[in-house]
Amino acid sequence: LTLSEAQRDDGHLRPIAQMLARIHELDARPLTTARDVGHRLPSVCRHFSLMLCSILRAQNVPARPRCGFGAYFTRGKFEDHWVCEYWNAAQKRWTLVDAQLDAIQRKALRIDFNPLDTPRNKFIIAGDAWQMCRSGSADPANFGLTHIHESGSWFIAGNVLRDLASLNRMEMLPWDVWGLMEMGDDSLTDEKRTLLDRVAALTLAGDDKFADLRAIYESDARLRVPPVVFNALRNAQESIEN
Repeated sequence: LTLSEAQRDDGHLRPIAQMLARIHELDARPLTTARDVGHRLPSVCRHFSLMLCSILRAQNVPARPRCGFGAYFTRGKFEDHWVCEYWNAAQKRWTLVDAQLDAIQRKALRIDFNPLDTPRNKFIIAGDAWQMCRSGSADPANFGLTHIHESGSWFIAGNVLRDLASLNRMEMLPWDVWGLMEMGDDSLTDEKRTLLDRVAALTLAGDDKFADLRAIYESDARLRVPPVVFNALRNAQESIEN
C-alpha cells in the first residue's frame, strides 16, 4: 500500500482517543472487526504499544509503553523502538510485549522469541542502553535509526527522556523533541550526562522508586514535557493537546 499524505499525517496522532476516533472514521465497525489494509490507521511502534497499553489498562492491568531499542531489526544494530510493558500478576514481574510483530513481520525478521514475552536482551530499554554505553560495554554508534543514518549518545539520551515521560503517562511521538534533547554528542555536557545517569537509573529502579521518578520529572523543566513540543518530522512547533 502506498500511503497518501493524509494517511501519513495520521501517524502524528498522539492521544489514544484521537487514534480511536480516526479508526472509526475510516471504518465504523467494532474494533474487533479486522479492517482491510486501506482502512486501517497507519501506525508506528509507539502507536501499537500505546494501543495495547490502553486495552490492558481498561481491563485494570497495569501497563505502560517503554521507549528503547530493538535488536531484531538490523543485524548488529539497536534500532529506535517502542514496546508495551505490563504487570504479569501470575509471575509477579513486568513483561515486555512487542504488539507490532504480526505473523508477516515475525517471518520476515526471523523472530526466534515470543513477542508476548520479549527478552530484555532483545528489546533494550533506553535507560539500559544509556548505562551500557556509559560503562563501555556497548558502542553508542550502534544505537539509533539506521535508515536515517542517525545514532549516538545523543540519540539514546532522547529516548531516555521519552521513556521517563512515558513512565509519567506522557506517551509522546518518537520524533517529538523538547527540553534536554539536542542533536550531536557534543551537546551532552558533563552536567547533562550526570543528570541522565540519574534519570536512567530511576527509569530502571523498580516500583519502590516511583516517587523519586515522579519527583525528578516534575522538578526539572528540561525533563518535563511542555505544552508545546517540536515535531521533528514536520519541522514545526505543536501543542500536545491538538
